[in-house]
Amino acid sequence: MSNKSEPAAIDVAALARRDEFCTSLGIQFVEASLGRAVTRVTIEQRHLNFNGVGHGGLTFTLADAAFGFACNSQGVVSGSIDAHILYSVAVRLGDVLTATAVEISRSSKASNYRIDVVRADGKLVAAMTGTALISGKPVVV
Repeated sequence: MSNKSEPAAIDVAALARRDEFCTSLGIQFVEASLGRAVTRVTIEQRHLNFNGVGHGGLTFTLADAAFGFACNSQGVVSGSIDAHILYSVAVRLGDVLTATAVEISRSSKASNYRIDVVRADGKLVAAMTGTALISGKPVVV
């Protein structure tokens, strides 16, 4: 049995409502629990690049949003210090993308995450890994 107190979940939806950048892009917060978060976006005309497919920057931002919500879900301010993404398929107008971030490991100073972005048909669009630095300061909800 550990002497450490267990982390308490916070209202991650309240944090998401304050994220004007995600909101402006049409990225929706879906759900969160300790060390896990889900975001979603429907690809619109404004999300297409010059080749007519979904912009990689939107896919990255969708995954990064899930990562950020997941790493702050335990009530301690955490920020990305490293993120890598691998794109596997292009996305098209009307595709619905869902990003799911899951904590892989956590210490008192850093946490690591795997973030999968999938289309509605379950096809993997992109896979991200991220490391967050844990500040030790409480998240203000």
